[in-house]
Amino acid sequence: MKSFPISLFFIILIGILFTSCRKDFEFEPSNGSELRFSKDTVYLDTVFSNIGSSTYTLKVYNTSNKDIKIPSLQLGKGENSNYRLMVDGIPGKVFNNIELLAKDSMYIFVETTVNIQQQTNLNEYLYTDQILFQAGTKQQKVELVTLVKDAVFLYPQKFDNGTTETLPINDSEVYGFYLDENDPVNGNELIWTSNKPYVIYGYAAVAPNKTLQIQPGTQVHFHADSGLIISNTATINSMGTLDNPIVFQGDRLEPSFENITGQWDMIWLSVGSKGQFENTTIKNANRGLFINKNNGTVNLHNVQIYNCAEFGILGVAANIKGTNVVTNNCGSAALNLSYGGSYHFIHSTFANYWNRPNQTTVAIDNYDGSSEFAIQKALFQNCIIYGSTNESLIMKSNGTNNFNIKFENTLIKFIDYNNTVFGQFPYAFNNTTYFNNCLIARNNQEYRPYFYNTTKNQMMITDLATALIGVGNTIYAQQVPADIVGNSRINAPDLGAYQHVAQPEE
Repeated sequence: MKSFPISLFFIILIGILFTSCRKDFEFEPSNGSELRFSKDTVYLDTVFSNIGSSTYTLKVYNTSNKDIKIPSLQLGKGENSNYRLMVDGIPGKVFNNIELLAKDSMYIFVETTVNIQQQTNLNEYLYTDQILFQAGTKQQKVELVTLVKDAVFLYPQKFDNGTTETLPINDSEVYGFYLDENDPVNGNELIWTSNKPYVIYGYAAVAPNKTLQIQPGTQVHFHADSGLIISNTATINSMGTLDNPIVFQGDRLEPSFENITGQWDMIWLSVGSKGQFENTTIKNANRGLFINKNNGTVNLHNVQIYNCAEFGILGVAANIKGTNVVTNNCGSAALNLSYGGSYHFIHSTFANYWNRPNQTTVAIDNYDGSSEFAIQKALFQNCIIYGSTNESLIMKSNGTNNFNIKFENTLIKFIDYNNTVFGQFPYAFNNTTYFNNCLIARNNQEYRPYFYNTTKNQMMITDLATALIGVGNTIYAQQVPADIVGNSRINAPDLGAYQHVAQPEE
């Protein structure tokens, strides 16, 4: 039999492959009706002026059985748009002849950066545009919408030699600056108002002998690795109201960042500083409040601190009085009182539902037990100390002389199944010298507070927590006659910062 010529075989094979490939990649112009979109409008969450947004996605589907070519894909405002697109891995604002296989899809990535001063004189501006898909006379479109907020931006000065302003911290320099009461752009930077949010880059510091006044309703946003430092002999007064609280948080405004920890560093009251915080919320920091051997007493009233990577409140040889203080979700401890100091808390809810082990709610120590580091007073009255771990109160004491603790009418969760330390100082829960009229939860059901929603930091006890309702000492309640939202507690005070509410419906 005659053999088939090998050369002829390869010619036929190449011809078949060439014809097949050419058919697979013959794209027809879109007729303007094949495309479907994952959404009709892309809402980019609120951003600050001149700060880039997160990246958002739009998925485009080819619903037809044909490979198509989109003649024109562009932003409505073209190259002048403040939106940016990424199509098939290529950045731009105007694209031509975009290919899309039959029954296939592609992603378009969208970002924006808007200078509000170029748009309007208002503090907020709704910036819009469209992604246009043009095929001949037919056009499909997807709307783009984002809210842009104006803000007061505070950041270190950059010098002509390329260096930037720094602050001396101990033996090093950090990226930061002193607030200026005669700043040529912002005016008096030591008075913060609710007119615009404040966005801080680096560490803003209050200079010695100066006072930072923060007025009701002020919103303060910190960029990553930024914070606020109150220097020796300086003062901070953060004085919000029930209707217009003050909020410290990160500068990412997207809902997905609402409860993300560690977005900024801390508010640091350094040695010799002074301060008071009222109707103030601090969230998403590394350390919410770091109070270090302050001068006088730092008063905290109606203060909420949530989602801190390390501590909600860290007191180091500090002097703090807190009323209606609420904490939750802190990586190490919600309240850490270390190296001694003097502390008094009334009607406060110290909770910690951090979702990993090796954390507690309240930690107290006197370092080496010497008089220099004495716990002069750690007094808790009508409080709640509770969390997701077994031991919500951790105390390290070197003897009893310099460890003056007392808990009165307070719920404490302390599960010690093997009685390893239960009953021994400082966990002498049966000794009324240290624990008077306290509720000690020795399992997860006993004296359960039934918080409203710990995931959302809604730390109100509900009407299922019958053991905590109306059992507070009325003498202590008279010192804090209203709970953190303004409800009277004089006649029948519940434990903690809130009077109880109805259990949510499931």
